[in-house]
Amino acid sequence: MSFEAAFNTSPNIVISTPGRVNLIGEHTDYNEGFVLPTVIPQTTKIALSARGGSRVRIASRNMAESGVLHFMLGDEVRHNSWIDYIQGVTQVLASAGRRVTGFDVYIDSTVPAGAGLSSSAALIVGVIKALRLAFQLELKDTAIALLAQRVENEFVGARVGIMDQMAVALATPGQALFLDTRSLDYKLIAIPKTAGLIVINSSIKHSNIGGGYSERRSSCEESARIMGVRALRDIGIDATQKLTMLPPHLMKRARHVITENARVQAAVTALQAGDLPRLGSLFKESHASMRDDFEVSTPEIDILVEIACADPDVYGARLTGGGFGGSIVALASANGARGAADRIAKRFAERTGLSPSVLVPVV
Repeated sequence: MSFEAAFNTSPNIVISTPGRVNLIGEHTDYNEGFVLPTVIPQTTKIALSARGGSRVRIASRNMAESGVLHFMLGDEVRHNSWIDYIQGVTQVLASAGRRVTGFDVYIDSTVPAGAGLSSSAALIVGVIKALRLAFQLELKDTAIALLAQRVENEFVGARVGIMDQMAVALATPGQALFLDTRSLDYKLIAIPKTAGLIVINSSIKHSNIGGGYSERRSSCEESARIMGVRALRDIGIDATQKLTMLPPHLMKRARHVITENARVQAAVTALQAGDLPRLGSLFKESHASMRDDFEVSTPEIDILVEIACADPDVYGARLTGGGFGGSIVALASANGARGAADRIAKRFAERTGLSPSVLVPVV
């Protein structure tokens, strides 16, 4: 199915938004901390035309079996399916005083869903950017990111932070986005030419909607309340003795966030210096913290990281994304990344029987 086949006309606007991989800084964004994502080659293409009236029609190559779906503006109802991302956009835009009329939208995405690579943020940000063009909405990219976060928080029901939306809206290929999620100040940092990134999807799908992710966020909020701070961001690495006032399970959650914030800042220094061994070590430390303190890894992901770290061309690897499945990111030499990625995927498939896919580097 194409836009033309779905709607018997051609689109007026076609744009693409990228997926993202988080290099380091996991579960720090909703704690008002620091993150360091970059974009990946996989994108979500949005084709859109304004129609007038109040009906929104939606089709997708990825969900072709659904046919053409529709809803009425002002009558958005959550269905716990992918159409909620579009309904959420129109509802949140209306609540922000940015009203649109009916439109047709067609979605074609190569960002794998459930891989921890921001497929939902790519979709939501892309739709809002297309509507900005179609209806001449006065929205800057940062405002679009904030609206996209509201769509996930308020309509879809995923209590995500702001990292994914900001990365998708602002980051560019070959650069990492160093973002302060409290102030939204950011800096684009060039990734050294000597570095090769590897992203492998384990094939175990994860979701930011549901118990595990929400429980981790609630634990962080409770930890901050007990320690008398606005957010865990306000506890520095030199003040970890304060963690002793927390119950053991909260102490582990808080320790991850506090040390992860410090790792992000150290990673920025290493990236700017081109110190790939140091950056790789930080990847390894981050994964251990996510596995042992935040407990969002899985046995299969741990195996994938172990295999990656054992490869001679890899400096370090870690789980990326919210956890409970998804993908890993590894740092390799630029010349060795492709071969390493193929070896890692092959060995992982042999050990687990799963079918991983190498997303970066692309063939």
